[in-house]
Parts: sequence; C-alpha cells; structure tokens
Amino acid sequence: MTHIARMLAEGRSYSFELFPPKTEEGRLHLARTLVELQPLGPSFVSVTYRGGPSSRRPTHDLVAGIRETTTLEPMAHLTCVGHTRLELADILVRLRQAGIDNLMALGGDPPPPGAPAGELAHALELVELARAVGGFSIGVAAHPSVHPRSASREADRYHLAAKLSLADFAITQSVFAVEEYLALVDELGALGVDRPVLPGIMPLTSLSSIDRQRELGAVVPPKVEARLRAAGGEAEVRSVGIDLATELCQALLDAGAPGLHFITLNRSSATREIYANLGMKVGS
Repeated sequence: MTHIARMLAEGRSYSFELFPPKTEEGRLHLARTLVELQPLGPSFVSVTYRGGPSSRRPTHDLVAGIRETTTLEPMAHLTCVGHTRLELADILVRLRQAGIDNLMALGGDPPPPGAPAGELAHALELVELARAVGGFSIGVAAHPSVHPRSASREADRYHLAAKLSLADFAITQSVFAVEEYLALVDELGALGVDRPVLPGIMPLTSLSSIDRQRELGAVVPPKVEARLRAAGGEAEVRSVGIDLATELCQALLDAGAPGLHFITLNRSSATREIYANLGMKVGS
C-alpha cells in the first residue's frame, strides 16, 4: 500500500472517484467500470461515503474489495454526520485493519430532519481523530466557489487552511475554469498553505448536469454553459462536454496542477475519452 501524500511528493497523480452501488445491477456495472479503468493505471481510486450507519459497510466493503482483488490503490471517504466519536474511531481502526492507508475526511451534508447530526461538527475534528488513530494519509475537501455554508470567502479559506495544517492534501469539488482553481491555490498560499490541491473533474455530458452542479454549489461559467446549450442533441452535448473537460484538464496541467481527480459516477467512458484526448498513455 502507498500513501497518497508520498505519491504526490513524487509527481502528478491521476485518480478516479467511485461510489458504493445500492443494487445488484449497480454492482455489476461498477465491476465492469473497474475492469475498464484499471488499465489506465490511476494513482488511486476514492470511494464515497453517504453518511451515517448505513454507509459503514458499503464503503468499507468496496474499499476492502478493491484492496484485495485489484491492483488499484483505494482511498476511503468518511464523514462526521450521523456518528459518535467512538463510532468514527471504530471505523478508522477497521479501515487500518483492512490495510487501508488513505482517507478522505469530510464534514458531510446536514442530516435530514430528525436524524442524528453526529458528535463531531467539522472535518477538522475528524482529521484530528484520524491522526490520533494513526497510519493514514489524509485528504480534505476544498470548494473553489466557496462552501455553500461558509459565512464568507475569507472564512472559507481560513477554515480550509486550518484543515490543511493537519491534512496532507485537498481534492476540490468540481472545477470548470482554470482561473477558479488558481485563485483557490493562490488564496491558500497567501495563508501559508503549500499542500497539494487536486482539481476535481466532472465532465458535463448533459444539460441537466449544469443544474445539478449549481445545486451542489459549483459555478459553471457562462461560456461553458453557452457551448453546451448550442451543441444540439444529446450526443452533441456529450461530445462538447468531453471537449470542454479535455481543454480544462490540459489548462490545469499546463498551470502546474499536481494531478487530476475524475469524478466518474461509476462510469468509465468519459474518463477514458479524456485520457485519449490528452494523449495520456496507460499507466501515465
């Protein structure tokens, strides 16, 4: 097993984000996706966590399965929401026992009405707990457009800098403009932060995905939206979305980003097309 922090110290990383499927059909689809993505030689793959007790086993089983049955390096997501401190500590210990060295520590979305909020309020507390357990390379989330619940841009960057004072790296929510990513890195640098920040890449392959990203707090630049809406039918929109993502990836790499983190939604085709467009070789 390899710590992601060590990978990033040695060079660029290329990684994929997956989620635990809920159905047998979803599990079969994810298995095919893993087979298709493995030849690309990603640095690591991350597995999301929905929050609360219902996510414990699906995420653990998927990261453990990837660890045991593939050559891929897994990273487990974990959120504070819906858990006591003791429960989170138990999850962290079980991950270490399963040989999982890499962790994405997240605050998580607010629980639905009536559901327990959890004992830890912020991702920083989860980072501290993971450090106490020991053995993890720890990532945290960054919001280029500012977290929707942040009081201000300054407060958002201050709290992110505090997380990165203890964590090893950050992965952003979806980025759609290189300028947005560079502004985030510059603002962290002004606060004395030099940890690697990996941009999250989400190809916009349908018009509905524009609204979905806005709901998540991401900013889709008007010029990007205009190109997608002018594309025509579904196939044309998808093609333009792949082209836009490829252009963004190249611009990010040219600007010095330490890698790319592809949010796959358990599908491989868009990521494989972007790899091919960038001229990236298998295992690069």
